[in-house]
Amino acid sequence: MKRVADFAGDHRVRLLQGAQELFPALVEAMDAALSDIQFETYIFDCTGAGADVAEALMRAAQRGVRTHLVVDGVGTGPLPPPWRQRLRAAGVQFRVYSPLGPLGLLLPHRWRRLHRKLCVVDGLLVFCGGINVLDDFHDPSYGKLDAPRFDFAVEATGSLVAQASAAMERLWWRMQAVRDVRQRRLPQAVQDLRAASAARHARGQEAGQAGMRAALVLRDNVRNRSRIEKAYRRAIGAARHEIIIANAYFLPGGKLRRALVLAARRGVRVRLLLQGRYEYFMQYHAARPVYGALLAAGVEIHEYEPSFLHAKVAVIDAQGDRPWATVGSSNLDPLSLLLAREANVVVEDAAFATDLRQRLVHAMQHAGRRMDPARYAGRPLRQRVLDRVAFGLMRLALWVTGNRY
Repeated sequence: MKRVADFAGDHRVRLLQGAQELFPALVEAMDAALSDIQFETYIFDCTGAGADVAEALMRAAQRGVRTHLVVDGVGTGPLPPPWRQRLRAAGVQFRVYSPLGPLGLLLPHRWRRLHRKLCVVDGLLVFCGGINVLDDFHDPSYGKLDAPRFDFAVEATGSLVAQASAAMERLWWRMQAVRDVRQRRLPQAVQDLRAASAARHARGQEAGQAGMRAALVLRDNVRNRSRIEKAYRRAIGAARHEIIIANAYFLPGGKLRRALVLAARRGVRVRLLLQGRYEYFMQYHAARPVYGALLAAGVEIHEYEPSFLHAKVAVIDAQGDRPWATVGSSNLDPLSLLLAREANVVVEDAAFATDLRQRLVHAMQHAGRRMDPARYAGRPLRQRVLDRVAFGLMRLALWVTGNRY
C-alpha cells in the first residue's frame, strides 16, 4: 500500500474534548491573531457558546486581521440576517460551499459536501477535529440536550499547519474563481485560479524541531480520494493488541469491515463506541446490517446513550511500541469516505494515544451499553425490515453516484 500520510516529528498536539474545551482555545487564539484566520466548518450556529466564536472572529476582523470563513451550504444553511450583517460589517470574508439550488439534494453532485472542521491562525496554529461551531448542549433538530455532545478536536503546531493552510487557501480561491465566472468576470477568474494553484504558505514551525510525530490526512474528490480510509486500514492491519474506534456515523465498506474482522480473529481486542440514540433514519438503520459479521468475529460494540455521539476518533495499541491515534472530521461511512471533503490528524505518540484511550474507555464503561449478540440477532422483525430498507437505499444512492463501496 502506498504511503498515505507524511509524518514529521516537529509537532505539539493537544487533545480537546467537546466545544467546552475547544471554543475557549479557539477564542484565545483568535484574540491573539496578528495577520490572518482561516476557518472552515460544516455547521456554523451562533446559539449559546457558538456566539463566542463568532464574536472572536468579528473582533479579529475589526482590528485588521484577514478573516476567511467558509461554511457548508447544507450543514449551515442561511445564517440569521442579524449575524450575517454583523459579520460583514466587521469585515469577516464569508463564503458558502456548494449552496443548494432549487433542486437541492436531488442532484447527486450536491452530495459532495465540505465536512472538514479546520481553523488556522497566523499560519502557526491549527485546530482540527469533528466539532462544529455548535453549542455542546444545543441541537438544531432536537433543541436543548440534557448532556453534552461527545466529540473531539486537536490543537496543533508544526509542519502540518502549513499543509492545512495551503489546502484551505486553495479552496478559498477556487470558490472565488467560480463566483467570478458566474458573474462573468473571466479575467479575474483566471487570476483567482492561478492564486489557488500557487497557494503555499511558507510560514509555520521550522522542520526538525523535536516534538510529536503527526500528519495531516485530507480527503477530497481529486487527488486524495481514499487517503483517510487507507490510513485506517493500514493501522488496523498493523494492530497487535487493541483497537478502539468511536464514530458517529458508522457504516464501513467491505475492505474496512474485513480489516476489523481479521484483526479480531487474530486476537486483537476490537471495541467500537457508536451512536446509541436515534438521530436520523439512515444513520440509525443503515448501519445495523453490518453489525452481525462484526459481532460474530468477536468485535465489541458499545452504544453511547447520554447524548449524541459525534466523535470521529480512533486509537490503536496505545500501550504498545507503535501507538497510533487519529482525530478528525471523517466518519466511517460512504458520505465521508467517498464524497465529502474531510480532514484528520494522525498522531504517533504514546502520551497522546493514552490520553485519548482513557477518555474512550471511560465513556464505554460509564456512558455506553454493550450490544449483546443474541439481542441483536433477535431484534424485532419491524426493525430488521427498516434496517434492510435503509441499507438498500444507501446502496442505491451509491450506485447513482457511480461509487463502489
